[in-house]
Amino acid sequence: MEDSTRSILIFLAGLFVLYFLLHFLLKKLGKDPRNILPHNIASRLKIPMITLFFAVAIQAGLINREIITNESQIDFFQHVRSILLIFSFTWFIIVAIRIAKNQFLKRFDVSEADNLRARKVYTQFNIIERIAIFVVVLFGLGIALLTFDGVEEVGVSLLTSAGIAGIILGLSAQKVFGTIFAGIQIAIAQPIRLDDVVIVEGEWGRIEEIKLTYVVVQIWDKRRLVLPTTYFIEKPFQNWTRNSSDILGTVYIYTDFDLPIDKLREELTRLLNATELWDRKVNVIQVTDLSEKTMELRALMSAKDAPTAWDLRVYARENLLKYIQKNFPDSLPRTRLEIKEEPPRSKDPSVGLQK
Repeated sequence: MEDSTRSILIFLAGLFVLYFLLHFLLKKLGKDPRNILPHNIASRLKIPMITLFFAVAIQAGLINREIITNESQIDFFQHVRSILLIFSFTWFIIVAIRIAKNQFLKRFDVSEADNLRARKVYTQFNIIERIAIFVVVLFGLGIALLTFDGVEEVGVSLLTSAGIAGIILGLSAQKVFGTIFAGIQIAIAQPIRLDDVVIVEGEWGRIEEIKLTYVVVQIWDKRRLVLPTTYFIEKPFQNWTRNSSDILGTVYIYTDFDLPIDKLREELTRLLNATELWDRKVNVIQVTDLSEKTMELRALMSAKDAPTAWDLRVYARENLLKYIQKNFPDSLPRTRLEIKEEPPRSKDPSVGLQK
């Protein structure tokens, strides 16, 4: 008995040393930029490695029948060992999926100006990663449930005795699976991508995250709008960067009718040539509407992306207004009032009394 106890203690000490050696090796590999492992690989694999070593330790105790002799205890520890193995291997697979995804996405840079292809690939692989993890977790959970005796009987009894509850759960599951399928459809059809500029619910923002069941939109004032994935399948919305990141900026100016439009066109051209915000593609001023008081001028200008277009619009609006104020102040919107003088009345009081 003492020999077996001593051997078990030596075995556990060996496992303890082996764990720390593996942890040290993974930290070393994570700091090396030449391999595919992330820098935090040691901390990410800490829990599954501990779980795996616990399972190995339990197996060592089961092999030595002198420590665990009761059959019910043996069955219990065998069950625990199986659960721990399933848990650890499921975690290892999830980490491997994430490492493979991150390694593949290193070839694409979403920070560059023309990042349409990069955003497309990022969107696809982020959603595919979540679907794969969902399947792996579901598969691992199913295998773990099969280790329990009587699972089949419980399932049959639930199906035969809970009809109404099954209908309610089915309706709930239909909505859940509908949301999941919407996420899959977004990954394939891609009506939105990461970093797309969109207008949803009357708000201007960027697609910050695309999860399997919801999408996070970062609003221009740093708020976050969280929407279900079904929103982008069932409801209309504006996507300003669907096919390319470049975009047109619009500035509306309201002036009096006597403003010389050609002079304003020359000033807009001068302003656009003087800034790096303009991409040298579109430069137009047109009269788009007239009212009884003002005329509406629309200035169109192009930029490489939506944030740059916003800054360009502000720049053009402010400087065009300064130009009109300085050079044509009388051409700003004004209200006209015409007063007609009546003929002078006669001072003879008898006038008007005669019939």
